[in-house]
Amino acid sequence: MNSRKSKITILFLLITFGISIFVLVIFYRASIERKLPKLQTSDVNTAIRGNIVTKDGFSISSSQKLYKVMLDTRNIDPNKKEMFIKLYSLYSGDDPNKVRKIINGTKGLVTLSYSIDAKGATYLQELSRKLNRKGILISYLDPKTGLASFQGMRVMESGQNRKFMSKDALTPAIGYVSKTESDALTKSKGVKGLERYYEDYLAPIQNAKILGPRDIGNNIILTSDSNLATRVDGYNAVLSVPLKFQTKLEQILDEKREFLDAKELIICIMNSKNGEILALASSSRYDPSNIRKQDYSALNSSASEYAYEVGSVFKPFIFSILLQEKKVNPFELVNTYNGRYQLGKRIIKDTHPEPFMSAEDIIVHSSNIGMIQLVERLNGPQIYQGLLNFGFSRKTGIDLPYEQVGMMPTVTKLNSSTYKATVSYGYGLQATFMQLLKAYNTFNNKGIEVTPHMVAYLERNGKRYDLPKAEPAQVISQETAKIMKRILIKTVEKGTGLKAFTPGLEIGGKTGTAHIASGKGGYSNTYNGSFFGFVNDTRGNSYTIGVLARDPKKPYYYFGAQSALPTFKKAVDLMVEDGYLFPDPNVIAEFEAKKDKLKNDKVKQKPALD
Repeated sequence: MNSRKSKITILFLLITFGISIFVLVIFYRASIERKLPKLQTSDVNTAIRGNIVTKDGFSISSSQKLYKVMLDTRNIDPNKKEMFIKLYSLYSGDDPNKVRKIINGTKGLVTLSYSIDAKGATYLQELSRKLNRKGILISYLDPKTGLASFQGMRVMESGQNRKFMSKDALTPAIGYVSKTESDALTKSKGVKGLERYYEDYLAPIQNAKILGPRDIGNNIILTSDSNLATRVDGYNAVLSVPLKFQTKLEQILDEKREFLDAKELIICIMNSKNGEILALASSSRYDPSNIRKQDYSALNSSASEYAYEVGSVFKPFIFSILLQEKKVNPFELVNTYNGRYQLGKRIIKDTHPEPFMSAEDIIVHSSNIGMIQLVERLNGPQIYQGLLNFGFSRKTGIDLPYEQVGMMPTVTKLNSSTYKATVSYGYGLQATFMQLLKAYNTFNNKGIEVTPHMVAYLERNGKRYDLPKAEPAQVISQETAKIMKRILIKTVEKGTGLKAFTPGLEIGGKTGTAHIASGKGGYSNTYNGSFFGFVNDTRGNSYTIGVLARDPKKPYYYFGAQSALPTFKKAVDLMVEDGYLFPDPNVIAEFEAKKDKLKNDKVKQKPALD
């Protein structure tokens, strides 16, 4: 009996011991497997930020992937270290001394390079395979596991870099980006300009995820089941602006700014029918890839972010309201007091003094006194609502961020004769360059407003995506627009805009000169000069153009006719030269014939010489 119990006890102990050994083996195997290199590996192919592309096909803002190279220095065969350094430096372009210092400085995982481009990454991945085959990279014994460990040289994405191909071209409108860190990768985010406004469209949408068995170099072996998610890049923003034309215009502005000794010159050329911007240029530009301290003042887009008192370019809007309210006949005579008029304690003077002028000639010859007489026919609500309809004190909708809206006097103030008077010739309120351009466009578009925009459409993988458009609004009647257009054409042919005249083209517009507010409740001895107008040809091409010269310091050149108008004329000539406008050859022939006849008549009138 005891013998039987002893046998059972021994058997039980043996079974218990066997089970314990089995459990220990399983546990050991499980722990070892966690330390062994995995047979499968995964990778992420990050999506890229979309490009900004000009009308003529130049990617002026684009992103490129950057890669980093990581290596466990213990994987380098000690006898072939110098061979590794030589080959790596040759493929990467890095300084051999720098590579040697990194390798010798750390025993373990190191990063050899951070900013390798895609082409360089491909070369280095090929080098990694060669290093494995030639035994330059070998496995080492991991003291923690007692097993051989081989990581190889790994080439991994480190982030993306934003490149601006054309340096300062199209700035500040194009804007710039900042670098952000996400999931250990460097990415770009729009801060200003188009980069900021279209951030939600340009930003990458979805990264690709790849899973598969690994090779000895820890690279993924692609199979039919490798792709877990498809890469979806950001949209490309395609501009209505051709780069070649834009840069020529910027060169004109640079020359004019230097000649005028001005703070800045701005010009915008917009399609009058649909609001597409052909060019938006400034003489204050910067390189978005290398922003310096002296560039800070140029980072804001003055066209949409600078509100100022605009001067006489504002007169046509008050005149339009008078026409809308049937308060003026363009041909009636208005007392202009021989160019001298007392308004409260101030004496108002006209540059072209006359005892009387027709109402439309008040615009043609820019009479402040005439405007003071006419604006008295309107009350505060009529002025306020009329200007509101033109878009003043409201955003234009241009596709640039941080747009300012300016300032208009209240209805109560506009009932005051003094406020009416100052507003009638462009003081006592503030507007932006883009507000003026959009408002002037109504005169050349049958009274209908358009929304100025630089991006024509979005594109991805060859497919076009149109952006939503604002519903056009009738700002003034077609009849009022027709009258104003005729008056502004007359202003160019016979008035203050004479320097813009170009035979064979229909050009209208208005000059303006305004004191710059000092910020202390008064005005400094500095000025802004401007010209806003339009140009049409007989082929149906129609453009609205604005020019602003900020604080020109050249003596006697602060008037809009001397500072802004010549730039307008240069721009029109460039548009003809580059095929955006086509002067009527018959009109040119007639003009030349008249000029020759006038010249011959003068020759005939000369007295004969003895």
